[in-house]
Amino acid sequence: MMEKTQAKPLTAAQQRQRDKKRRTWLRTGVQLFFFVSMPGAFVAGFSGVKQIFLHIGAGEVLSVDSFTLSLLGLCGFTLLFDRFFCGYACAFGSLGDAVWALSGLIQKKLFHRKKQLRLPERAVLLGQKVKYLLLAWLVALYVTRQEKMLTGASPWEVFSRLTALHLPPEGFGVGIGLLVLILLGMAVQPRFFCQFLCPMGAVFALLPVLPFARLHRQSDGCIPGCNACKQQCPVYLKLEETSLRSGECIACEACVGTCPKQNIHRWDTTLCKRLWLPVLGKALLFFLLGCWLGFCRFI
Repeated sequence: MMEKTQAKPLTAAQQRQRDKKRRTWLRTGVQLFFFVSMPGAFVAGFSGVKQIFLHIGAGEVLSVDSFTLSLLGLCGFTLLFDRFFCGYACAFGSLGDAVWALSGLIQKKLFHRKKQLRLPERAVLLGQKVKYLLLAWLVALYVTRQEKMLTGASPWEVFSRLTALHLPPEGFGVGIGLLVLILLGMAVQPRFFCQFLCPMGAVFALLPVLPFARLHRQSDGCIPGCNACKQQCPVYLKLEETSLRSGECIACEACVGTCPKQNIHRWDTTLCKRLWLPVLGKALLFFLLGCWLGFCRFI
């Protein structure tokens, strides 16, 4: 009888590629689950910002309503687990990833582009500051009780109605137009809305996330001149222990899967070598939090 040939062990590069594919499918599955079950979480959280500053503008005592509680819940989860919500659970962010992936497929198959069209790094770094200005402008409108200027102009309200399977009512033409422009932007830059226009992204980026919750790079073990993590990062972030831009990280973990020396870690990835367990653990915690806050559309 012929002896069975033993499978050759995977090389380090092959193992990284396999883990990268598994991580991609895992993240896609989690994103799809939250997109279907909790598409309104982003809108509920930002409504909390709106309620707080409307009360401040009116000189009223702050009260903890459902929207404010949603904001506190999202911020608390971000403090403990970094921007997991942005990377895995935000419906708007998941839509951006889907549009970016579809754009890449079209460019590859129809236009035979080997490298996907993307905005220059300098433009991205400048654009990332816009969301802070947008947040400040919105807060100023709420405090001065001028929020009626925004009626029908909110693209995320249009998106929220569409995910609830309702057409936007009359008077939302500006919001629909802005949503279309955002979709076009998502096709030429990964996480276009998240990086440039998301007011909740600005809030999360300003939060003092606990140090152990962030991704860290062991730079002493890196290959000299290697920029693999930065090249794969949608926000052009090269992880450093003292980076002032660390708040821009959306926890997509693209850098973790692409590092040739596996030097990028967080406390959960260090303790558990099974890549799916920390992700599913945080997803379960967020699902329970979302159910308690009323995010889940099926409960």
